[in-house]
Amino acid sequence: MSAAHRPIQIIPSVLPADWAAMGQCVKDLEAAGVDRIQFDVMDGNFVPNLTFGPELIKACRKYCAVPFETQLMVSQYNCETMLEQYVDATKGANGEPGVVIAHVEANTHLHRVLGRIRQLGGSPSVALNPHTPVDMVKNVLDLVDHVLVMTVNPGFGGQAYIPTMLDKISELRKIIVDRDLDVDIEVDGGIKANWTISQCCAAGANCFIAGSGMFAYPSLKEGCDDLRRVATDAQAGTVLPTPA
Repeated sequence: MSAAHRPIQIIPSVLPADWAAMGQCVKDLEAAGVDRIQFDVMDGNFVPNLTFGPELIKACRKYCAVPFETQLMVSQYNCETMLEQYVDATKGANGEPGVVIAHVEANTHLHRVLGRIRQLGGSPSVALNPHTPVDMVKNVLDLVDHVLVMTVNPGFGGQAYIPTMLDKISELRKIIVDRDLDVDIEVDGGIKANWTISQCCAAGANCFIAGSGMFAYPSLKEGCDDLRRVATDAQAGTVLPTPA
């Protein structure tokens, strides 16, 4: 399916949320009309920050029905020893597969990890940092449902978008279309309802993770609607220029 025909998905990251009220937060995000909710799992090893583990994700499940997505910004040891817990915590209320994203840089045995996510009942996906070339995921594209192109270096929220990632998105989309694979392209980092989401969408991405870019609005619904509108316009051909 070409990029133009893949549905736009708005996926907030809960990093800017009030962590002490995470249940209410996911409930509010569902009411705002989001497509998925992303949990950024950081272990203080692969990235210089510490967030939350599978227990918190699992605890949020009873507050909403919207699908979950877990980005494993963790060491290979953490990913391999806790993978089943992450996959289980990310599933839907009736056991539907949740999106579980493994980083190419953190996993020496990437095929094994992605295959295990699928085997455990998850939706395997792969992420690559800004400096990581597309070649690093070419050989696993047949195993995944999503590829996440990081448009910042992971570890902290609120960072500035790196515009040079557009070529990577275009290259990935071409490979996916040429090989007739059913794979979404996600982007994460500094995404706002402006030229950032617009140009990423035009390059071939269709899933957009926004943290501070969504939580900055007076209401979460306004943020979600604005992001979706700009992306939908870009898919239809109205692409916003880079600011001078």
